[in-house]
Amino acid sequence: MLLPLQLEAIQSPHMITSAKNQRIKDAQKLSRKRHREQTQTLLLEGLRLVRDAVESGVRPQTIFYAPTQLANAPDTADFLAQLDKAGIECMPCSEAVFAALANTITPQGIAAIVPLPQLALPAHPSLTLILDRVRDPGNAGTLLRSAEAAGVAQVLFAPDTVDPFNDKAMRAAMGAHFRLPLRVCAHWEELEPLLPPHAPCYLAEANAALAYDQVEWRASAVLVVGGEATGASQTAMQMATPIAIPMLGHTESLNASIAGAV
Repeated sequence: MLLPLQLEAIQSPHMITSAKNQRIKDAQKLSRKRHREQTQTLLLEGLRLVRDAVESGVRPQTIFYAPTQLANAPDTADFLAQLDKAGIECMPCSEAVFAALANTITPQGIAAIVPLPQLALPAHPSLTLILDRVRDPGNAGTLLRSAEAAGVAQVLFAPDTVDPFNDKAMRAAMGAHFRLPLRVCAHWEELEPLLPPHAPCYLAEANAALAYDQVEWRASAVLVVGGEATGASQTAMQMATPIAIPMLGHTESLNASIAGAV
Protein backbone atom coordinates (compact mmCIF):
# COMPACT_ATOMS: atom_id res chain seq x y z
CA MET A 1 0.00 0.00 0.00
CA LEU A 2 1.41 3.37 -1.01
CA LEU A 3 1.57 5.94 1.75
CA PRO A 4 0.64 9.59 1.17
CA LEU A 5 3.54 11.81 0.17
CA GLN A 6 3.05 13.77 3.38
CA LEU A 7 3.97 10.71 5.46
CA GLU A 8 6.94 9.82 3.30
CA ALA A 9 8.37 13.29 3.90
CA ILE A 10 8.32 12.97 7.70
CA GLN A 11 11.79 12.65 9.17
CA SER A 12 11.02 10.00 11.77
CA PRO A 13 13.00 7.32 13.60
CA HIS A 14 12.55 3.60 13.01
CA MET A 15 9.03 2.29 13.39
CA ILE A 16 8.05 1.00 16.83
CA THR A 17 7.01 -2.62 16.33
CA SER A 18 6.81 -3.85 19.94
CA ALA A 19 4.26 -2.89 22.57
CA LYS A 20 7.04 -3.47 25.11
CA ASN A 21 8.89 -0.41 23.80
CA GLN A 22 9.48 1.94 26.75
CA ARG A 23 7.95 4.93 24.93
CA ILE A 24 4.75 2.96 24.40
CA LYS A 25 4.69 1.67 27.98
CA ASP A 26 5.13 5.20 29.32
CA ALA A 27 2.31 6.48 27.09
CA GLN A 28 0.01 3.66 28.22
CA LYS A 29 0.53 4.70 31.84
CA LEU A 30 -1.21 8.00 31.05
CA SER A 31 -4.52 6.15 31.17
CA ARG A 32 -4.08 6.27 34.96
CA LYS A 33 -4.89 9.44 36.90
CA ARG A 34 -1.89 9.08 39.18
CA HIS A 35 0.58 9.00 36.29
CA ARG A 36 -1.11 11.97 34.60
CA GLU A 37 -0.70 13.96 37.80
CA GLN A 38 2.92 12.89 38.27
CA THR A 39 3.96 13.80 34.72
CA GLN A 40 1.47 16.66 34.21
CA THR A 41 0.73 15.20 30.78
CA LEU A 42 -2.08 13.25 29.13
CA LEU A 43 -2.61 11.16 26.01
CA LEU A 44 -5.03 12.42 23.37
CA GLU A 45 -6.34 10.10 20.69
CA GLY A 46 -7.89 10.87 17.32
CA LEU A 47 -7.49 13.64 14.76
CA ARG A 48 -10.24 15.91 16.08
CA LEU A 49 -9.03 15.98 19.68
CA VAL A 50 -5.36 16.38 18.77
CA ARG A 51 -6.18 19.10 16.24
CA ASP A 52 -8.43 20.94 18.74
CA ALA A 53 -5.55 20.97 21.22
CA VAL A 54 -3.06 22.28 18.65
CA GLU A 55 -5.46 24.94 17.37
CA SER A 56 -5.96 26.06 20.98
CA GLY A 57 -2.23 26.74 21.27
CA VAL A 58 -1.08 23.44 22.80
CA ARG A 59 2.26 22.07 21.59
CA PRO A 60 2.36 18.25 21.72
CA GLN A 61 5.43 16.66 23.25
CA THR A 62 5.20 13.51 21.11
CA ILE A 63 2.95 12.24 18.33
CA PHE A 64 2.40 8.51 17.79
CA TYR A 65 0.94 7.44 14.47
CA ALA A 66 0.23 4.27 12.47
CA PRO A 67 1.26 4.91 8.83
CA THR A 68 -0.88 2.09 7.44
CA GLN A 69 -3.99 3.51 9.12
CA LEU A 70 -3.31 6.95 7.67
CA ALA A 71 -2.76 5.74 4.11
CA ASN A 72 -6.34 6.63 3.19
CA ALA A 73 -6.62 9.62 5.53
CA PRO A 74 -5.02 12.55 3.66
CA ASP A 75 -6.29 15.17 6.14
CA THR A 76 -4.62 13.39 9.04
CA ALA A 77 -1.46 12.82 7.02
CA ASP A 78 -1.29 16.50 6.07
CA PHE A 79 -1.83 17.56 9.70
CA LEU A 80 0.90 15.17 10.81
CA ALA A 81 3.30 16.60 8.24
CA GLN A 82 2.62 20.11 9.59
CA LEU A 83 3.45 18.95 13.12
CA ASP A 84 6.66 17.34 11.92
CA LYS A 85 7.62 20.53 10.09
CA ALA A 86 7.06 22.45 13.35
CA GLY A 87 9.68 20.28 15.02
CA ILE A 88 7.33 18.05 17.01
CA GLU A 89 8.54 14.50 17.53
CA CYS A 90 6.48 12.09 15.38
CA MET A 91 6.89 8.39 16.19
CA PRO A 92 5.61 5.80 13.67
CA CYS A 93 4.12 2.60 15.11
CA SER A 94 2.92 -0.65 13.65
CA GLU A 95 -0.84 -1.06 13.56
CA ALA A 96 -0.71 -3.66 16.34
CA VAL A 97 1.37 -1.38 18.59
CA PHE A 98 -0.96 1.55 18.01
CA ALA A 99 -3.95 -0.65 18.86
CA ALA A 100 -2.25 -1.52 22.17
CA LEU A 101 -1.72 2.18 22.85
CA ALA A 102 -5.24 3.29 21.95
CA ASN A 103 -8.26 3.35 24.26
CA THR A 104 -10.89 3.37 21.51
CA ILE A 105 -12.34 0.34 19.75
CA THR A 106 -11.57 1.71 16.28
CA PRO A 107 -8.36 3.81 16.55
CA GLN A 108 -7.82 6.58 14.00
CA GLY A 109 -4.06 6.11 13.82
CA ILE A 110 -2.90 9.28 15.59
CA ALA A 111 -2.34 10.10 19.27
CA ALA A 112 -0.43 12.80 21.14
CA ILE A 113 1.15 13.35 24.52
CA VAL A 114 0.37 16.92 25.58
CA PRO A 115 0.80 19.02 28.74
CA LEU A 116 -2.12 18.83 31.16
CA PRO A 117 -4.37 21.86 30.41
CA GLN A 118 -4.07 24.54 33.10
CA LEU A 119 -5.63 27.75 31.81
CA ALA A 120 -5.53 30.74 34.14
CA LEU A 121 -8.71 31.31 36.10
CA PRO A 122 -10.45 34.64 35.46
CA ALA A 123 -9.99 37.36 38.06
CA HIS A 124 -13.69 38.26 37.97
CA PRO A 125 -15.65 35.23 36.74
CA SER A 126 -19.20 35.72 35.56
CA LEU A 127 -20.81 32.27 35.67
CA THR A 128 -18.99 29.53 37.60
CA LEU A 129 -20.00 25.88 37.21
CA ILE A 130 -19.25 23.41 40.01
CA LEU A 131 -19.47 19.68 39.32
CA ASP A 132 -20.16 17.97 42.63
CA ARG A 133 -20.05 14.17 42.85
CA VAL A 134 -20.61 13.82 39.09
CA ARG A 135 -18.95 10.46 38.55
CA ASP A 136 -19.82 9.58 34.98
CA PRO A 137 -16.97 10.75 32.70
CA GLY A 138 -19.25 11.08 29.68
CA ASN A 139 -21.60 13.39 31.57
CA ALA A 140 -18.68 15.42 32.92
CA GLY A 141 -17.25 15.87 29.43
CA THR A 142 -20.63 16.83 27.99
CA LEU A 143 -21.07 19.40 30.76
CA LEU A 144 -17.69 20.93 29.92
CA ARG A 145 -18.66 21.15 26.25
CA SER A 146 -22.00 22.76 27.14
CA ALA A 147 -20.30 25.11 29.60
CA GLU A 148 -17.95 26.39 26.93
CA ALA A 149 -20.83 26.92 24.52
CA ALA A 150 -22.82 28.81 27.18
CA GLY A 151 -19.95 31.15 28.04
CA VAL A 152 -19.22 29.76 31.51
CA ALA A 153 -16.13 31.51 32.88
CA GLN A 154 -14.68 28.62 34.89
CA VAL A 155 -15.50 25.05 35.93
CA LEU A 156 -14.54 23.67 39.33
CA PHE A 157 -14.49 19.95 40.14
CA ALA A 158 -15.50 19.40 43.76
CA PRO A 159 -14.25 16.51 45.92
CA ASP A 160 -15.53 13.02 45.04
CA THR A 161 -16.03 13.99 41.39
CA VAL A 162 -14.70 12.20 38.30
CA ASP A 163 -11.28 13.18 36.98
CA PRO A 164 -11.89 15.63 34.09
CA PHE A 165 -8.87 14.22 32.25
CA ASN A 166 -10.30 10.71 32.05
CA ASP A 167 -10.12 9.67 28.38
CA LYS A 168 -13.93 9.33 28.09
CA ALA A 169 -14.41 12.79 29.59
CA MET A 170 -11.84 14.21 27.18
CA ARG A 171 -13.61 12.73 24.16
CA ALA A 172 -17.06 13.88 25.34
CA ALA A 173 -15.82 17.45 25.90
CA MET A 174 -14.51 17.66 22.32
CA GLY A 175 -11.64 20.00 23.09
CA ALA A 176 -13.32 22.18 25.74
CA HIS A 177 -10.53 21.35 28.20
CA PHE A 178 -8.13 23.47 26.15
CA ARG A 179 -10.36 26.53 26.01
CA LEU A 180 -12.16 26.55 29.36
CA PRO A 181 -10.40 27.25 32.68
CA LEU A 182 -10.99 24.41 35.13
CA ARG A 183 -9.60 23.21 38.44
CA VAL A 184 -9.79 19.96 40.38
CA CYS A 185 -10.22 20.57 44.12
CA ALA A 186 -9.50 17.79 46.60
CA HIS A 187 -11.25 19.70 49.39
CA TRP A 188 -13.99 22.31 49.58
CA GLU A 189 -11.50 24.55 51.38
CA GLU A 190 -9.55 24.71 48.10
CA LEU A 191 -12.65 25.43 46.05
CA GLU A 192 -14.35 28.20 48.02
CA PRO A 193 -11.60 30.86 47.53
CA LEU A 194 -12.01 30.41 43.76
CA LEU A 195 -15.63 31.56 43.83
CA PRO A 196 -16.55 35.18 43.09
CA PRO A 197 -17.26 37.05 46.36
CA HIS A 198 -20.91 37.69 47.20
CA ALA A 199 -22.14 35.84 44.09
CA PRO A 200 -25.38 33.89 44.59
CA CYS A 201 -24.98 30.12 44.45
CA TYR A 202 -27.63 27.80 43.00
CA LEU A 203 -27.99 24.03 43.05
CA ALA A 204 -29.78 22.09 40.32
CA GLU A 205 -32.45 20.13 42.22
CA ALA A 206 -35.43 18.33 40.66
CA ASN A 207 -37.94 19.20 43.39
CA ALA A 208 -36.92 22.80 44.08
CA ALA A 209 -39.65 25.44 44.31
CA LEU A 210 -37.62 28.09 42.46
CA ALA A 211 -37.40 27.68 38.66
CA TYR A 212 -34.09 28.31 36.89
CA ASP A 213 -35.67 30.93 34.60
CA GLN A 214 -36.60 33.05 37.64
CA VAL A 215 -32.93 33.58 38.45
CA GLU A 216 -30.82 36.51 37.23
CA TRP A 217 -27.97 34.87 35.32
CA ARG A 218 -26.52 38.02 33.76
CA ALA A 219 -24.75 38.97 36.99
CA SER A 220 -21.98 36.92 38.58
CA ALA A 221 -23.38 33.58 39.80
CA VAL A 222 -22.43 30.02 40.72
CA LEU A 223 -24.26 26.89 39.58
CA VAL A 224 -23.73 23.50 41.24
CA VAL A 225 -24.64 20.30 39.38
CA GLY A 226 -24.71 17.18 41.54
CA GLY A 227 -24.25 13.55 40.61
CA GLU A 228 -27.02 11.49 39.03
CA ALA A 229 -27.12 8.69 41.60
CA THR A 230 -26.00 10.36 44.82
CA GLY A 231 -26.95 13.98 44.24
CA ALA A 232 -24.95 16.90 45.59
CA SER A 233 -22.84 16.81 48.74
CA GLN A 234 -24.03 18.16 52.07
CA THR A 235 -21.58 21.05 51.70
CA ALA A 236 -23.10 22.09 48.38
CA MET A 237 -26.65 21.82 49.71
CA GLN A 238 -25.80 24.07 52.64
CA MET A 239 -24.23 26.81 50.52
CA ALA A 240 -26.64 26.87 47.55
CA THR A 241 -30.24 27.79 46.81
CA PRO A 242 -32.06 24.92 45.04
CA ILE A 243 -33.46 25.63 41.57
CA ALA A 244 -35.40 23.35 39.25
CA ILE A 245 -36.16 22.92 35.57
CA PRO A 246 -39.95 22.95 35.06
CA MET A 247 -40.96 19.82 33.15
CA LEU A 248 -44.12 18.65 31.44
CA GLY A 249 -45.33 15.08 31.14
CA HIS A 250 -44.26 12.27 33.44
CA THR A 251 -40.50 12.82 33.39
CA GLU A 252 -39.26 12.98 36.97
CA SER A 253 -35.69 14.13 36.38
CA LEU A 254 -32.94 14.74 33.83
CA ASN A 255 -29.42 13.38 33.95
CA ALA A 256 -26.62 15.70 35.06
CA SER A 257 -25.34 16.60 31.59
CA ILE A 258 -28.79 17.56 30.25
CA ALA A 259 -29.80 19.45 33.39
CA GLY A 260 -26.54 21.38 33.44
CA ALA A 261 -26.83 22.24 29.75
CA VAL A 262 -30.35 23.61 30.21
